[in-house]
Amino acid sequence: MDKIGILAYGSLIEDPGVELSPLIAERIRDIETPFNIEFSRSSDTRGGAPTVVPVETIGAPVKGAILVLKDGIEINLAKDILWRRESRNEATDRQYSYPDCSSPNQIAIGEINDFHGVDVILYAHCGANISKPTAKVLAELAIKSALGDAGLKGQDGISYLMSVKRQGIMTPLMPEYEMEILKAVGANTLEDALGMVRKHAGKKSSN
Repeated sequence: MDKIGILAYGSLIEDPGVELSPLIAERIRDIETPFNIEFSRSSDTRGGAPTVVPVETIGAPVKGAILVLKDGIEINLAKDILWRRESRNEATDRQYSYPDCSSPNQIAIGEINDFHGVDVILYAHCGANISKPTAKVLAELAIKSALGDAGLKGQDGISYLMSVKRQGIMTPLMPEYEMEILKAVGANTLEDALGMVRKHAGKKSSN
């Protein structure tokens, strides 16, 4: 049976989820994605926060990891679990089916063969829906998400950016994107910015 791995290049590295985590046998770190990545998607499940997705004309390859699954995991099961994690359907019996047509709101599971010694690599990808991302636009989306319910759940754009940074991922827009958040909030670090935004959100909800 083929060895199966999951290519992780965002929050998946740090948080594989409740279904995927127990199936990981090995982590191959500090690999480079075979495609460009950039903050080009506003995610509904994160309150509109910017997230990284594969892109063609912008971005750059970034550092990622391969989550090698335990022996005996069938590829269809691996696809189901990865799709459920990415679509917020974990711990359900929902199954993945390849989208009939290309849509920025549909999650597809791609495959790469023979990558870093792993027979089959799976990766989740969703279309870009921010046509021309700029640091200012990304910062506005991130702050807005942190002010809402996504901020209370830790699924906002600032938290996501902090997670991506912890994994050593760096896209071309990231340095300016981070600076725009700090400038808009008046903070010195992303941690401080998140705390200030959440504090402001708490004051609004109590009024």
